Amino acid sequence: MCGIVGYLGSKNAYPIILKGLKRLEYRGYDSAGICLYNGNKLISNKSKGKIDKLEKRISKLKTFHGNIGIGHTRWATHGEPNDKNSHPHSSNSNDIHIVHNGIIENYSAIKEELTGKGFHFHSDTDTEVLVNLIEYIQIKENVKLGEAVQSALNQVVGAYAIAVIDIKKPDEIVVARLGSPLCIGVGKDEYFIGSDVTPFLDHTKKAIYLKDGEMAIIRNHKPTQYRKIVDDSFTNPTVEKLEIDLAKIQKKGFDHFMLKEIFEQPSAFIDTLRGRLKLKEGIIKMSGVDDYIDKFISTNKITIVACGTSWHAGLIAEYMFEKIAKIPVEVEYASEFRYRNPVIDKSDIIIAISQSGETADTLAAIKLAKKQGAFVYGICNVVGSTISRESDAGSYTHAGPEIGVASTKAFITQITVLFLMAVKLAKTRGIISSKQFREFIYELNSMKKKINKVLTSNDKVKKIAAKIKNSTNCLYLGRGYNFPVALEGALKLKEISYIHAEGYPAAEMKHGPIALIDKNMPSIIIATNKQYYDKILSNVQEIKSRKGKIIAVVFEGDKEISKIADYTIEVPETIAALTPFLTTIPLQLLSYHIAVKLGRNVDQPRNLAESAYFGNSTIYVNSLPLMSYLKKYENDSDCNFLLTSFQWGDLNHEEAINTMEIVGAEFIGSN
Repeated sequence: MCGIVGYLGSKNAYPIILKGLKRLEYRGYDSAGICLYNGNKLISNKSKGKIDKLEKRISKLKTFHGNIGIGHTRWATHGEPNDKNSHPHSSNSNDIHIVHNGIIENYSAIKEELTGKGFHFHSDTDTEVLVNLIEYIQIKENVKLGEAVQSALNQVVGAYAIAVIDIKKPDEIVVARLGSPLCIGVGKDEYFIGSDVTPFLDHTKKAIYLKDGEMAIIRNHKPTQYRKIVDDSFTNPTVEKLEIDLAKIQKKGFDHFMLKEIFEQPSAFIDTLRGRLKLKEGIIKMSGVDDYIDKFISTNKITIVACGTSWHAGLIAEYMFEKIAKIPVEVEYASEFRYRNPVIDKSDIIIAISQSGETADTLAAIKLAKKQGAFVYGICNVVGSTISRESDAGSYTHAGPEIGVASTKAFITQITVLFLMAVKLAKTRGIISSKQFREFIYELNSMKKKINKVLTSNDKVKKIAAKIKNSTNCLYLGRGYNFPVALEGALKLKEISYIHAEGYPAAEMKHGPIALIDKNMPSIIIATNKQYYDKILSNVQEIKSRKGKIIAVVFEGDKEISKIADYTIEVPETIAALTPFLTTIPLQLLSYHIAVKLGRNVDQPRNLAESAYFGNSTIYVNSLPLMSYLKKYENDSDCNFLLTSFQWGDLNHEEAINTMEIVGAEFIGSN
């Protein structure tokens, strides 16, 4: 997910684009760049890092002025975050510049073809391939920019929102979208472009939302042309009047980033599948696995190392790999793995899971495993992160940035990658038949629709949250694939509501937790496992007999448990291995609504401040541990002292002092 901004009019485009990029920084912050037409030539400036770094770089220039321009803030997908992979990208002639949000799946084949025709490439991105394809078509067919863009887009496969400018047409910007958002702000003799409307809310309240498969040729002092990409037919878009709170639109109308990210899970799921699940061909394509398939086939054991939510994803993977692919799996807390002198064989495979790709304990586990000769497969969300560099191979989840501290969509995308791996290896090893393989992938393909359906329970979950929000303890129970979901549900409640909660295998309830059950302690039971349904029903009856409140997550049409439970949340029926994709979501929503009703800071729960300042740089902590940033900065820099400033949010004095003591002991004291 990246952010796109553009301007065409009589004003200086630079401050408009810069401010717009800052409003879109939530969409990506790996790099930023701006290209302007200064009346004579196209001038471009871009930089790895946050937008502030780009602004400082441009401030040193004598002039950076123009009445037309495009800008971009990047969340890396193809190519690590660095200057050369930053947008805008230019064609070989430097005449055409482009910004792009999305993924061009067939870029490799196009790149090979263009290389054979004499084109040279300076980045690792799919975007540079697209801009050169546009130039090639423009030269070969002797057509204008709009026609060349249209022709190129009909040749590419994937998702995109683009804005393109050409020195030969200095009074126009060509924009298009498919699968990625793009809108046009309509002012008086001026136009604005944005991934959402936030970049131009200060300038106009009129907007046109491009539909999938549409493009527009925006021209100065001329009517804008709106066309369908596939057949060049004209469209007649509606100009909408904006009556929007800026703070909310940045969150797409959601009150909190966490809720926005919960509702982004269907699209994040599809982004993770894109290019990997080839339904028509009946294959799963994962280059990281394909390139090392012999290692996966011959391994005696897979060990998964992770922390927090990622560890719960690993536990679900244990069930997937052992049940589907018949490969033994161990799941380890990364923080414990490296301290207990683990037995690692050279034939072992280590799967390291991390949203950020920077988790210190997981990195340490990777280094230990590699030192002992194991093959390391990394699964993370951030392109170019340390874990992605340290791993021998791996997969990106493409969840997009998580602004909320409590991880939601990252979890769904992690188990998506892990399920793909398990099924692919099962088929390759001959453990499952072609028929079983097709059943698995077709059911997986149906999950977006089912996830969307689960999200419609939001209002019901909100009402349930109001009933139990004053509880001081909660018990989460599940079996099989849904035992890790119970752990994840309990973690979410603890993270953002500060209510004590524990996740247990349902069969273990009698070994301790049952003594705690009374009318004041709700039990959240995931009861979608048909194999253990009678046993879970027995658990429900035992809780009810002790006057405990029961919130049950059940399949649609459930009869028995629904009769006993105080509240039920239904999810669509699916195979056992895929139930976590659905059962996790009500628990995320429940935690969210309880926290909101308790007045908690949902996006930044009790923790250190959102940002820490190192010299002239700002590091946004969000869901990544502050200590990891501190230690990484210590290792990567030549500094001999550190001056920090912390904001404490809703921490009281005692909690703040305690936190400072931890920082002092763990970081300052480490030297």
